[in-house]
Amino acid sequence: MPQTLETDPSPGVRQILNFWLGDAVATGWPSDPAICRRWWKSSPALDAQIAARFGPRVHQALDDGLPCWEAKPLARLALVLLLDQFTRNVFRGQARAFAGDARAQALSLDALDRGLDATLPLAGRLFLAMPLMHAEGLAMQERSVAYFQALAEQAPPAQHQAVAQSAASAREHRDIVARFGRFPHRNAVLGREDTPEEAAFLRHGPRFGQ
Repeated sequence: MPQTLETDPSPGVRQILNFWLGDAVATGWPSDPAICRRWWKSSPALDAQIAARFGPRVHQALDDGLPCWEAKPLARLALVLLLDQFTRNVFRGQARAFAGDARAQALSLDALDRGLDATLPLAGRLFLAMPLMHAEGLAMQERSVAYFQALAEQAPPAQHQAVAQSAASAREHRDIVARFGRFPHRNAVLGREDTPEEAAFLRHGPRFGQ
């Protein structure tokens, strides 16, 4: 059931969720289409905006900070956004873009195992599970596919198409990890050498904004 931000008084949590989800905390899904476009179509201007507004919080999260944010679902969602989404904006094209993935995945799995996602709005549930889609491990990828498919089936008609697209993206991510055991588009920034098959794939394959 959608919550109100009054359930978590932290100004830092409020700022992150208001910026990334708009009014979705109360309504389930953003009423402003520009919010949804921000999720999937980044730009240098958006990256700079996130770095300016949330850069210190991102660094704090990457240094294993903000442990008090792990306790409540909305605060945990904000922490996951810092670790799994905002890192990709602040450090786009750098290895540090993925530095928060392990912690984000652990927070996501724990939340799903404990059913904490059920208290979040639809848009929040989508991003709480996003670290699983970003994981370079097949077990997490299979969990991601199952979760996003179930989320699409539960979504209201007005949001079904958007969530179904996320489910399709989960399958695409899973298929890449099933094929290569990792995401080849990360190889260059992580100092990994491409296999011949990966090099051929990268000539036409997706890079997911990185």
